[in-house]
Amino acid sequence: MRGVCIYGEHFGLLRPPFELSPDPSFLFLGEAHREGLATLVYGVQSGKGFVMLTGEVGTGKTTLLHALLAQLDSTTRSAFIFNPRLEPLDFFRVLFEELEIVPRGNTKAEYLLQLNEFLIEGLENNQQTLLIVDEAQNLSAEMLEEIRLLSNLETPSSKLIQIMLVGQPELKAMLQRPDLRQLKQRIALSQHLRPFTEAEMREYIETRLRTAGFTGRRLFRRSAMKSLYKLSGGTPRLINSLCDAALLLGFAREKTTIEASMIEEVAADLDLAATDSSADTHYSSPNERKTRKRGILSLFR
Repeated sequence: MRGVCIYGEHFGLLRPPFELSPDPSFLFLGEAHREGLATLVYGVQSGKGFVMLTGEVGTGKTTLLHALLAQLDSTTRSAFIFNPRLEPLDFFRVLFEELEIVPRGNTKAEYLLQLNEFLIEGLENNQQTLLIVDEAQNLSAEMLEEIRLLSNLETPSSKLIQIMLVGQPELKAMLQRPDLRQLKQRIALSQHLRPFTEAEMREYIETRLRTAGFTGRRLFRRSAMKSLYKLSGGTPRLINSLCDAALLLGFAREKTTIEASMIEEVAADLDLAATDSSADTHYSSPNERKTRKRGILSLFR
């Protein structure tokens, strides 16, 4: 179900353009994201074993994973574990549920034996199995070692399971630990996502607006785009938050274009204001922000 876009009619939009959930129809790949997706696809198709994807918060890792899963065909079975704060047995239970395996035992050894049978049967039927662990920087050293041991499930000629570790830069730092050096040595491919450049950010915003139904010439002024990049650093999640809030503000004030001062105002509300005290903060006083919020809230009554 698509979200309600309260400012949609005002700006000629058919749907919300800047929601935070990863909607495949809004997929936009900057250069780093295209390289990242190509690396992930190659890693799976070539059976590389361990692949690692890292990036700062909000740079689009989960979006890229959804794009990867959309490209996989029916010969690849996937398990997506997004809450890795699990004990080993709980991890195996979640893994079995994702792969739709009915457990025959309760011990780790029984889980491993059954998983090995499942993977060998899949290989005989020309099926690959992919395990994706999101937020992997939250894994304990014990769980990382358990996952490494899964890569020992193999035949003389191929790996039985492909493993993808996805997380924030802290994941790379963890793998520098001496006790995790065996896992580090097994990472066959690694890709780090950077934020958008300013040019990529402009194209990203314009693409999302067109996908949402916008047919006008320019909704965000050039100065607004510069403020957006300065305040978001090119991070997609922050761009979405700022653009959505700015469009709501523009609707409340009956504006047809978004100006830099409006971006700075909503950034202040989101605690994203530039630290430069000389920046234009015409609308940034607390009383003015409270007045604006009351005006926006009145739209919902």
